Amino acid sequence: MRHHIELSAGRIDYEDTGGDGPVLVLAHGVPMNETQWRKVVPLLAGRRCILPTLPLGGHRQPMRPGADLSHRGVALLLGELLERLDLTDVTLVLNDWGGGQFLVSEGRAQRVGRMVLVACEAFDNFPPAPAKALAAAARVPGGIWLVMQLLRSRRFRHSRRGYGAMSLRGIPDAVLDDWFAPATRSRAIRRDFAAFASSAPDRATLLSWSDRLGDFTGPVLVVWALDDPMMPREHGPRLAALYPGGRLIEIADSSTLVPEDQPEQLAEAILAFLGDPG
Repeated sequence: MRHHIELSAGRIDYEDTGGDGPVLVLAHGVPMNETQWRKVVPLLAGRRCILPTLPLGGHRQPMRPGADLSHRGVALLLGELLERLDLTDVTLVLNDWGGGQFLVSEGRAQRVGRMVLVACEAFDNFPPAPAKALAAAARVPGGIWLVMQLLRSRRFRHSRRGYGAMSLRGIPDAVLDDWFAPATRSRAIRRDFAAFASSAPDRATLLSWSDRLGDFTGPVLVVWALDDPMMPREHGPRLAALYPGGRLIEIADSSTLVPEDQPEQLAEAILAFLGDPG
C-alpha cells in the first residue's frame, strides 16, 4: 500500500507491506522508484518491507525549492524517514545508489541494525564512470531535459552505454516509462534531479566519508554482481572487508540491477542473512 509522509525536504511516497516481521527498508537507484524491487519483495514473505521513493529523479512530487538533495542530504532524508516512522533495528538494503551508507559516516545510523549492500556505489565511485555524462549534463541548464528526451528513444534507453548496461535481462519499457515519467513531465522534478545528479563530492571527500564506515559494527551482507560495468569488481570484497561485520557473496549472470537479473538468488541470500545475522 502506498503512503505519503511530509519530511523536511517535501512529501515522500513509500510502500509498506505491513506485518509484524523484521523491517527491511529497500532503497532504489537513479532515477528509479520502488518498482525496482517488484520481483524481490514477494519472495520476502513474513518480512515488513518499506520502499521509499527518494528524490533521485523518479519521485512523483517535487521537493521544496532549496532542499538539500545532495547525496549526503538524501541520506539524511532517509534517516529522517526512519525516525518519523519510528523504525528500529532496520535492515537497510541498497542497490545502485550507495549513498544510504552516509548515514554511518554522518553518525545517524542508530536505527539501522543491519545492511545489505547490493552492487551499489562505494568509495569514490559516485557516480560510476558510465553515469558521469549524466552528472555533466545536470550541470548545464536544460541538460536534464535533453537527457529525458533522449530516454524516450528505445535505442538510447537500451544502449549498453546507458540503462541497457544495468540489466542483462533487459528492463521492460513499461518499467522504464514509469521511472522516467516524472522528470520527463515536470520541470520541478528535473530541477530536483539536476540538484542530486550534480552533487557528488570530490574524490578526497568521498574517501574520507568511506573511512568512517567501519564505525558500523552491525552485520553487513555485500552482494556483488560479476557482470557489472558500473560497480568495479574489486569493490565487493573491499567493501565487505571495510565493515567489521561484513561478509561477501558474488552473483553470476547479473549486472547492477541484481533485483532484475537474479531476484530469486538475491531474496534467498537476504533471507539466509536475516536468519543468521551474526
